[in-house]
Amino acid sequence: MEFYTTCPTGFERLLANELLSMDTPRVRPLQGQVAFEGPTSSAFRVCLRSHLASRVVAVVARRSAADADELYDGARDVEWERHIPEGATFAVFASGTNEKLRNSQFVALRTKDALVDHMMSATGRRPMVDARRPDVRVVARLSKTHVTLGIDLVGDPLFMRGYQHAGATQGLRPDYAAALLSLGGWQATCQKDGALLVDASPTPSTIAIEAGLLCAHKAPGLLRVRWGLRRWGLFDEQAWDDEVEAARNQERTDADARLLVTCEASGRVSRLRNALRACGLDVGIRSLSRISADERPTGGIVACDLSHATDADLAQEAATLAAVQRLADDMDATRVSMASRDALAKAYLGREPQQSVHTRLGQQDLTLDAFDMAGKLATLARVSLTPDTEVPVLVPTSDQFAARLRKAAKLRAKWARREEVSCYRVYDTDLPDYAVSIDLYQGTDPATGMSDGRRWLLVSEYAAPKGIDPTLAQSRLVDVLTIAPVVLDVNPRDVYLRVRRKARGGSQYAQEAKGVPPRPRGNSGRKDAPTPIAPGGHLIDEGGLAFEVNFSSYLDCGIFLDHRTTRAMLREMAKQTKGSKRFLNLFAYTGTATCYAADGGAKHTTTVDLSKTYLDWARRNMAHNGFVGIEHEYVQADVVRWVNEQRHTKNRWDLIFCDVPTFSNSSRMGRRSFDVQRDHAELIIDLSRLLTRDGTCVFSCNLRTFKPDLQTLGRAGVELEDITDKTIPEDFSRNRRIHHAFLVRRSSQV
Repeated sequence: MEFYTTCPTGFERLLANELLSMDTPRVRPLQGQVAFEGPTSSAFRVCLRSHLASRVVAVVARRSAADADELYDGARDVEWERHIPEGATFAVFASGTNEKLRNSQFVALRTKDALVDHMMSATGRRPMVDARRPDVRVVARLSKTHVTLGIDLVGDPLFMRGYQHAGATQGLRPDYAAALLSLGGWQATCQKDGALLVDASPTPSTIAIEAGLLCAHKAPGLLRVRWGLRRWGLFDEQAWDDEVEAARNQERTDADARLLVTCEASGRVSRLRNALRACGLDVGIRSLSRISADERPTGGIVACDLSHATDADLAQEAATLAAVQRLADDMDATRVSMASRDALAKAYLGREPQQSVHTRLGQQDLTLDAFDMAGKLATLARVSLTPDTEVPVLVPTSDQFAARLRKAAKLRAKWARREEVSCYRVYDTDLPDYAVSIDLYQGTDPATGMSDGRRWLLVSEYAAPKGIDPTLAQSRLVDVLTIAPVVLDVNPRDVYLRVRRKARGGSQYAQEAKGVPPRPRGNSGRKDAPTPIAPGGHLIDEGGLAFEVNFSSYLDCGIFLDHRTTRAMLREMAKQTKGSKRFLNLFAYTGTATCYAADGGAKHTTTVDLSKTYLDWARRNMAHNGFVGIEHEYVQADVVRWVNEQRHTKNRWDLIFCDVPTFSNSSRMGRRSFDVQRDHAELIIDLSRLLTRDGTCVFSCNLRTFKPDLQTLGRAGVELEDITDKTIPEDFSRNRRIHHAFLVRRSSQV
């Protein structure tokens, strides 16, 4: 019979070699698949033993399928009763399109109709369709004007091994992990006594499990329970039982002589050992941190999975690659296998890969590289940060950045201690070639209000000019992410990266983390029940108040440090406010200004934002500080429209803070957009009408080129006082255009 196996793009040659190693006849690698011919026992062997195949399909027929009618006629001509036994359910799964058949679901439907009509004509019975868990999976693979019809012998994809349910945390998909090991030559290496694999992945990975299966000659198919081939009409049970027995007989009983070593970063040894045991393996596995210097391994293969690393993970990726380089050098490794999305591995290892596979994982490009480590590693430049600490750098001139950062950090820390500031900007493009800002955040213990020792860095990269070599810019950024955590005493895992892109609507960022629920802070009027922090959040202190930050999932972390002085000013203004002491926070974001106003004695606060997520965040910030109750209201609304509506009510406020976006065109605003330069005059006039007679509004924006329309505002009876210089904190003094701030009051004539 004729069969084909499917696989990820780029795996074809590796899979073909794997099939040849099983004595599979007439192997032919194609695009996204490998074809072979032979008895059903050959297909059964591939199902059981392949680490790289996704599916194994028995070819039933090839037919012309230029259009729907030709597809139907060709599919109806097949003797389906030979393949779908009486009482078995089926479903058709189609892939591919052509000029006339542009929808794979329609291809599947047309094939299903043809199959049912043939079965009704040939047997007088109508087979039952089960789209979720069919007994027989019929495959229709359309290519140009022809369709290949077949029976999927697998069911669930082969990379769904079964050990994923044994308590192991899955990182790299098993077939990708197996491909990485195949590139590194692990199949040959693990046959030798004392064979060694070091899994240097920064997060829990399947590499060690796949390596253990290969080391023990354990067929991954033996871990599966359900197979699509068992209800196939041509299923040969004796041939299947023979292949299962042969697969069991090939297992090695001395696999524990082969040592798998994991790096110390992820602390996953016990879980991996349990997963291996669940696979019926007792392969030696140890943590590198528990091996003494005298026992340090030599030779073998280093494998590392960086497939999930994004731009925001560059700090961790750089630290991992530096560790891999040291590890490969120390243990005199023969090969390094790397799964990554960028070219950093080549830079750190100082050589081109001997073999590469370019593929895709989900929607992302992925490269699997195998580096031959024969010969000495290229020596990276090193920067001395302390008498006892050196770090590798990709750009030799990064020593200038290190010196500048050390000096800035020392001066800024001294200032922060004097001013009792725990979260502040350390560096802001002090050197033009290193165009980043670096903000330091220090955690607070919610029970005591004191530092809890946690520290995070938020590194924001400014997009490099078009004339700058992107590779050089990335290398400099990697050096920043390598140097900064050492200088500022922050764990590299607590360094977060944001890449600033020039966009009309502002900067764009991404990432993720985990938070710890806090306990309440003791203060007047504050509740006793704890206020949980949202997933990914941390608690910091500013001005004696607790605020929740998240460095992972949002456009910004939850607090704008450049408005630290502005918030303190609002608290003092709230203290001096007479009368009703009502405070209004517009474009409120996470409500930090509301917390300051409430702490200053505002009796009633109104917090308005278009985002429900940020309003919920604002509620939590208020609750962290004990400000709860009906006197604090939260309004989800389009701020500009809401302000205009409030003009026609009796609602008035003594103090207003309005920190407007530069531009906004949310779908919830309808067709109207907001541009601060274009629309500020109308908004400020409306704000002035919401003030009590002696009320004050603080208006702020971060458009660097902002110029208020004083003439229009003057005609409307609005007084504007520029207080920008008074609101720029010391740590933002290098960038005094970080924001503009104004006091807005009603003229006495209005």
